[in-house]
Amino acid sequence: METNPVLVESGVVFAMVLCVHSALWTPLSWCCVVLAIQAFYVQHKWERLLRTGSAVFQFRPGASSGVLPASMVIPLLGLVLRGRCIEAGNVHMERFSLVLTVTGMMLAMFMSLIALGVTRPVPTNTCVIAGVASSAILYCTKHTLTVSEVIEVLEVLLIFVYLSLILLYLLPRCFTPGEALLVIAAISLIINQLIKRSLSNANEARGEPLQYYLPVVVIGCLMLGVIFALLFLFLEAGSWAGSLFFHILVAVMGLGLILPWLSVLTNTHPIAWVIYFLTVDNRRLWLLGYWAVLALIAVAVVMHQNRRQRHSSDSKKEHASTAVRKAFHVVIVMTYVPGLVLDRPLLHLASAGCLGVFLFLEFVRFFRILPLGPHLRRLLTSFLDERDSGPLVLTHIYLLVGVSLPLWLTPGPCVPQGGLPGAGGLLPYAGVLSVGVGDAVASVFGSSMGEFRWPGTKKTMEGTATSVFAQVIAVAIFLLADSSLNLNTTYSWVVGSISMVAMLEAYTSQIDNLLLPLYLHILLLL
Repeated sequence: METNPVLVESGVVFAMVLCVHSALWTPLSWCCVVLAIQAFYVQHKWERLLRTGSAVFQFRPGASSGVLPASMVIPLLGLVLRGRCIEAGNVHMERFSLVLTVTGMMLAMFMSLIALGVTRPVPTNTCVIAGVASSAILYCTKHTLTVSEVIEVLEVLLIFVYLSLILLYLLPRCFTPGEALLVIAAISLIINQLIKRSLSNANEARGEPLQYYLPVVVIGCLMLGVIFALLFLFLEAGSWAGSLFFHILVAVMGLGLILPWLSVLTNTHPIAWVIYFLTVDNRRLWLLGYWAVLALIAVAVVMHQNRRQRHSSDSKKEHASTAVRKAFHVVIVMTYVPGLVLDRPLLHLASAGCLGVFLFLEFVRFFRILPLGPHLRRLLTSFLDERDSGPLVLTHIYLLVGVSLPLWLTPGPCVPQGGLPGAGGLLPYAGVLSVGVGDAVASVFGSSMGEFRWPGTKKTMEGTATSVFAQVIAVAIFLLADSSLNLNTTYSWVVGSISMVAMLEAYTSQIDNLLLPLYLHILLLL
């Protein structure tokens, strides 16, 4: 009997859910377990919808729905974050983590209702389980959150609904249902938090300016893409008139919206603050120079691959090999490890700025903005794979986001002055471990030397085993390089967490650059 990889993926996710709740049981844990069960049932129904082409929107072909693994990320993240905030005595962040948990459950339920609403005949058993999960979530919400917090959850849900209708319509085949849930939920949470901060009292302490640059960059790029996509209906693709209008729109939004918005949020002049931040320490200038050299190396790899494609005698397009694509993972590791060891605030700001540049260049490529648009389309052609089946090329953006997520999500207000003890000290390294090291080693060694495949997949056992071994070696190197790390007796938990995430990588068909860092981050945060 052939093994169903979706069932094994679900088994791994259930194992992680049980690990979290065995270490940290709360009244909301019941809701999370019931939500996992109903997401498993809905995932089965959604697989059938994707096969028959009856889904409401066009999702990424050749992949499972990913409803279960995506539905668990935000609730589990909120629960483990709450545990850390209780230990730190931070009441405000504890309440925020509760709101985050309930919000994640509500968004997952909404995505499930989309599938149940169009499934014919209506799946009775699945609807009953979804009703039980909804009742449990509503009951716990009533007895856990205040009225203002419930309103905040509903605000995020409303933003999520509208963004889902807009992005899934404008970007067909770019996401699976699970990937859409993660991406749109993150954007909805960022929008809601920015609106709250922008409308708060101007005299209120704003906190560290650094924390505002990433969300403003993300929302600014989203607004640019949506606005130009709507105006693009009246403009000719690749024309100088449309390109000129695009550049004018970028300048107007940057100077007339982004900079004033950052100024209000941070109570500083954004450009002056960034210049001071970058030049306050000579070590930061050296790091920036080192990163610039690595960026030139990455550009040289792209140019070399493109030159090989042009001079190839084969009539078919020569796509980049696994080793060439994973070379970018090596560059990412060489970029992030020195930043994590020497200057994490600088790495935070640099990764946010790099994300903005990536999004801007993707808009230039997608809309064929002159003079760079056609060249970017040609350069990226050889690096596309089956995951880039939609109009956008997102794999390189997912790689950047994956290694940066643990750094961005590290709960600063809930971290003791000496840092998180044990495995928690590895939190900022979770993306580098799971994506930069683990995923790259598994792909290279699995494709070159693997012989025994995991049942039902193309992944090999040798690749997974080598991935775990490489990540353990990387942890040992991090311990030598970063004096703030001290695993104490949690080394076995670190190895177990790495092994579970490696099994998820072997069986999931979702974008592993998003899922793997988040689940490793959750397990290390326990």
